[in-house]
Amino acid sequence: MAALSGPELAMIVDRALAEEMIAHARAELPNEACGIVAGKDGLPAHFYPTTNIEHSPTRFMVDGAEVLRVQREMRAHGWEMLAIFHSHTHTAAYPSSTDTNFAANWPDVYYLIASLQNEPPALRAFLVEDGTVKEEEVAYRQEA
Repeated sequence: MAALSGPELAMIVDRALAEEMIAHARAELPNEACGIVAGKDGLPAHFYPTTNIEHSPTRFMVDGAEVLRVQREMRAHGWEMLAIFHSHTHTAAYPSSTDTNFAANWPDVYYLIASLQNEPPALRAFLVEDGTVKEEEVAYRQEA
């Protein structure tokens, strides 16, 4: 995955895509929601809502078969995985120790976390490298 680089590192998200992620998070309450953001050249093009097989308000896991299906669809469109999305139902949008450990499985992708703790929900982006969490700006763009 080619992450954005340079002094203005940011996860760029269309407002409509962000709203789709938040809607998925709300629909999955009381459990955490999860999904995959795909795109090209660092620009998200599609959100794949996925099933949280943990069925938990504090943990998430995507079924391996579902990940493979999404990866096939991404390849068919010439997209790559840009971010893994999940929600926090009652806590801030910041990676937990479980999230940080999970991130070791998918290096070089953003972790988008939506917190439903307050209204409006917060959407934040993180890069996790060797257990170190670095927050990145979420930059919104209007769809063309």
